[in-house]
Formats: sequence, C-alpha cells, structure tokens
Amino acid sequence: MSGWVELLPQALGPIGRGLAGFGFTAAQAAAAESAIKFVIALVVIWLVGRIVLLPLVRRALDRREIDEHAQNPLLMLTRFGIGFGAVAVAFGFADYGNFLVSMAGIAAAGALAIGLAMQDVISNFVAGVFIYTDKPFRIGDWIEWDDGTYSGTVEDISLRVTRVRTFDNELLTVPNSALTDGVLKNPVDADKLRLKFVFGIGYDDDIERATEIIVEEAKRHPDIMDDPAPSVRLTELGNSDVGLQSRFWIVNPSRADFVRTRGEYVTAVKQRFDEEGIDIPYPVRTLEGGLNLESGQSVVQPAE
Repeated sequence: MSGWVELLPQALGPIGRGLAGFGFTAAQAAAAESAIKFVIALVVIWLVGRIVLLPLVRRALDRREIDEHAQNPLLMLTRFGIGFGAVAVAFGFADYGNFLVSMAGIAAAGALAIGLAMQDVISNFVAGVFIYTDKPFRIGDWIEWDDGTYSGTVEDISLRVTRVRTFDNELLTVPNSALTDGVLKNPVDADKLRLKFVFGIGYDDDIERATEIIVEEAKRHPDIMDDPAPSVRLTELGNSDVGLQSRFWIVNPSRADFVRTRGEYVTAVKQRFDEEGIDIPYPVRTLEGGLNLESGQSVVQPAE
C-alpha cells in the first residue's frame, strides 16, 4: 500500500505534480487535475465548434437556399451536437471513463420519468419536426387554424412552439401540436389567391347589367388578375335579394393586400350600382296574424 502511495505522484500529469508541489495529497492532486482537464477540454472544443463549425453549417444552409424557418431547428441541433461532443471529449480527456457508457446508465434510469413528465413537450417537438419537413407554412405566411378562430402572420418557428402575430398586433405562442393535429389554412402558400364576394341585388333589377358592372370593376382594379379572368355566378335566391357571387384572383397575396383589394373593389361596385340605379336591398320582415279580443275589451282608448 505504501509503495502505491509513493508511486501515485509519479503517475500524475504536469498539472497534478504542480498541485502536489503546493501541498496537495496525491489523491487531491489527481482529482483536481482531472477536473481542470475536463473544463479546459470542454471550453476549447465548445469555442472551436461555435467559432468554426457553426458558421460553416450556416453558410452551407444559405448556399442550399434553405428557408429561415428550416434553418432555425437545424442550427439548434448543431449547437446541441457541439455541446454534446464537447462534453464527451472532455469526459475522456479527463480520464473519467467512457462518456457514452456512463450516459447509458443515467439515461436508462431517467427515461421513464422524463417520458411521462414531458409527453406534451415531446409531442410538440415531434410536431415541430413535421412542420420542418412538411413545410405547411413559412415565416411571414398568414395562417388560420382552429376553424378560423385564430389567424395571424408567422413570426418564428421553433421545435416546440410557433409564434404568430395577430392582425390586432397580439403575439400568440402556439404549441406546434395545435398546428399539426387539426386543419391548418395557409391562404398565401401559392403565388395567387382567389377571392369571393356575394353582391345582393333586388329581384326587379337587371341581372345581366349587374353582372357586367361587377366584371368591369374587377378588370379596372390594378391588383386583380386578368388571367384567370374574373367571373360572376348567380348563387343565391334570398328572401329579399338575388345573390351574385364574384370570383377574382390577386397576385402574391398577403392579408393586407387581400383586405385592401377586396375593400376597394366592393366600394367601386357599390358606387357603380348607385349610378346605374341597381338596388342593394336590405332584409324585409312581414308579420302576419290576427288579434283576438275577449268580450268587453277594446283596442281603442277613449279620448280624455
């Protein structure tokens, strides 16, 4: 035993022998030396990864013209990989043994508890992976979900949540699973968008003339496409009006363009209807029935 104690300082590295010279015991010097090696290796590898590897990955993604929403999770995984690799290498450099073998025991012990506690987190993470691979929307897109209850413009996509700015300037932090479990509407996914609006005219008005006005005003608007051409169909016979549905297309749609274009177009059609004497009637209610009076009662009030 005494021989092992005498030989132990000789097995120390330069750091351990230096610490032993300051009065540390061999065991203390060995422990301190391993800790210092671990920290040095961890910091060096982490810095090299952040300074060299991460910019290389970012440039590679830019060269492939990958969207911003797809780059964010990939860069996050790269940072995680750098950190994991730094810990693994530092573990071996400090003579702590095989990092992966040590982690296997820890992972086996905590896997069940973590899985039960993080069901929602894991579900949102998997949904985030699907959003990355399927690309149902991108940053800057206008989306609607939950049967149109929520809508807004996508500001950020992460592996757990998506942040959406509503048109009232409210920021919604939405779990990714909420966007993948139901129907998601992305009106601006293509390079054009078809809009519809129903104009109600009176039963005595000229349907053909009203149709001509609706099409003419669509052709006059600079933001409404000529191809596909605007069209009008009689779609409703209401209680007080005849419904003419206008269908027209706009290019490079956004929610702001959609609201502005439709508002300007509907205003122009309404002005033309007024000039041409075409009525846009309002609903009329007709009440029918009788009034039963008991004997001796009158609806006429005597004059005072």
